[in-house]
Amino acid sequence: MTRAVMRLTPSHTPGARSRSARIHPAILNLVILRRSLKKIFVMTALLAFVLAACHREEQAVKVVAHKAESVEKKVQANETELDQERAELEQIPLPTKSLYIDIHDPAAWDNPFLSVGPDTISLRILLPDANPTPAGQGNMLRPEAARRQQLELRPSDLDKAIAAIPAGAWPYGRVIAVAESPSAPPKDRPGVRRNVEAAIKQLNDLGVVVEEWPSR
Repeated sequence: MTRAVMRLTPSHTPGARSRSARIHPAILNLVILRRSLKKIFVMTALLAFVLAACHREEQAVKVVAHKAESVEKKVQANETELDQERAELEQIPLPTKSLYIDIHDPAAWDNPFLSVGPDTISLRILLPDANPTPAGQGNMLRPEAARRQQLELRPSDLDKAIAAIPAGAWPYGRVIAVAESPSAPPKDRPGVRRNVEAAIKQLNDLGVVVEEWPSR
């Protein structure tokens, strides 16, 4: 009669089962701990990123607000300056067209005259004669050329220069002649035209009537 022999595999031995019971929970706890630390690290990094983004956004908002405030102050200052310049020019009477309707030569124009170039604006004014009597007017002792002044201006300074012209230099009233510079090369003509239109807008904002040459 043969005897059946039962062999125990390592996994079924009491010692192996005991070791498995002791090791597996530790490994499981370690895995859980690592996963928890990873989650904490990810959440910490995400929180740091969010805080940094919020800080940058806050700084950007402050910069934009500061720039907006500066622009608003500048606009208000420009408006105040423009109002003052308008008030000064309002002291000049409105133009009398009959005084200049027949003038077709720029040299015969006695009011302020603008010649607009690609980069600068030439302002010609005829200062009033300090001698109110007509005796000797225009002769060698009282030459008209001595009273003519030619100023080269930046377009941004046009309004200040116009407001500073003496009242006696407006014999026709508050009207100014504007023309494109004849010396500007053909390639600069588009830019000159833009400058003429910008100058006319500035003058209109100041309440000055514009006579554009040679359209007259």
